[in-house]
Amino acid sequence: MENLWRSLNSKLAMEKLYRAGRLLTLMIFLYSRCISAAMITKMTSLPPLIVLPIPSQAQLQWQQREVIMFLHFGMNTFTDREWGSGAEDPRLFNPSSLNASQWVSVAKQLGISLVILTAKHHDGFCLWPSAYTDHSVSKSPWKRGKGDVVGELAKAAQKQGIELGMYLSPWDEHDPTYGNTLLYSQYYMGQLRELLTGYGHVSEIWFDGAKGKNAPDMKYMFKTWFAMAHQLQPSINIFSDAGPDVRWVGNENAACGSTCWSLFNTSHARIGVGANPELLNSGDPHGVNWVPPECDVSIRPGWFWHEHEQPKKPEELLAHYYTSVGRNCVLLLNVPPNSSGLISTEDINVLATFKQMRDAIFGSELASKSTTRILASSYRGPPFHPLSIIDGRRDTFWAAAQGHKHGAITLTFAHPLIFNVVELKEPIELGQRVAKYVVKVKENGRWKLFTSGTTIGYRKLDRNCTVNATHVELVIQKSRGEPLLSTFALYHDSISSRLSSCSSSSV
Repeated sequence: MENLWRSLNSKLAMEKLYRAGRLLTLMIFLYSRCISAAMITKMTSLPPLIVLPIPSQAQLQWQQREVIMFLHFGMNTFTDREWGSGAEDPRLFNPSSLNASQWVSVAKQLGISLVILTAKHHDGFCLWPSAYTDHSVSKSPWKRGKGDVVGELAKAAQKQGIELGMYLSPWDEHDPTYGNTLLYSQYYMGQLRELLTGYGHVSEIWFDGAKGKNAPDMKYMFKTWFAMAHQLQPSINIFSDAGPDVRWVGNENAACGSTCWSLFNTSHARIGVGANPELLNSGDPHGVNWVPPECDVSIRPGWFWHEHEQPKKPEELLAHYYTSVGRNCVLLLNVPPNSSGLISTEDINVLATFKQMRDAIFGSELASKSTTRILASSYRGPPFHPLSIIDGRRDTFWAAAQGHKHGAITLTFAHPLIFNVVELKEPIELGQRVAKYVVKVKENGRWKLFTSGTTIGYRKLDRNCTVNATHVELVIQKSRGEPLLSTFALYHDSISSRLSSCSSSSV
């Protein structure tokens, strides 16, 4: 009997051992499959193809500035005019307290990293001692003719880490060679060379086609001037109605089109007479050149300082911000120094309040703090995860799956969220893509339309009436290639005036 029990126990032991072996084999197999899956998951997906055209590094840096400053200062500041005659006596130019460091400090406190000076306006008076004319600071009583406004601004900007830009008016009412294409072009190129070789790095140069009705008819050699500027300052951005690096937006109200492409065809554009404001305002979805718009506006009614004028209210500047920076544009805000050579206190106060308003609105992003779930219709794979749109970084982004030229992303919140501004950003390094989209919100259990739009670009700010939503969804309906998105952010603007109408139709 004892031998029988031993035999049975031995068989049971062998069976247990066999079962344990099979279980171990299965566990090893499953573990190996999990390791393989993890390795596959960790593999980086191939990046999406670039959709041409794309910005240069200089254009990217310019776009990221968002707000830059224009400094209209010159003979007109002392004659109480906007356009001079060219016959003004240089002795009229005599600021008592000119302080370029103050100009730069005001810009820096506003968060501005580029200032552009009117080195020469239409009257031909030069704010530097040009070797080609005596119609300049060299013949003024300021600093006994030894002063150099451009030089002082260049030094102050460099000291405070601010970039320098210049405006050199092609129209010159003073120089006698104006009207003779060859002679004046040589004169102009001489002055352009002085500015671009004598004051260090120049980040932007402004050209325009403005001229009076009675001005002599002459041809500007823009292509030659542009080539020279790029040769002397390889990383400079050239502004004009036709680019080639930055284009005028077509108005002086800081109003970019609700559709705003950075795409453009420079070969179809004209500078000055014949320029197409509508094309400048909206860009060209079929454009082969990357030429983003710059939206210029003055803090005062005029471009130059006038004693009888007062600055705009901060709320007006905030509205300009929405229609420029909030529509894929850079805001060029003119802040003219007064006849003492200083930015007026009332202007500084308005600028300070304007910055406080922006900080109050855009300093508190809501989606990243409240989102509990992100659902995307598709995605390309790591690292192009939908989570990238709320991580606060520009160098990460969501990408739709290969071949998908549409997509949707839904954010779900832990609790109902109060907001009235939606911010969207594309990683424009890979091209501007989105051509049509809608944003929907779920409020009180029902989906409704918050906004609809066309282009996004570097930054799009869509403002509507305040909602209290549990979900928000972006639906990209049309795109030039697979849609990419680096930012999907929400804000509550309690400062701007209420909108006259709201989009609230159910969907």
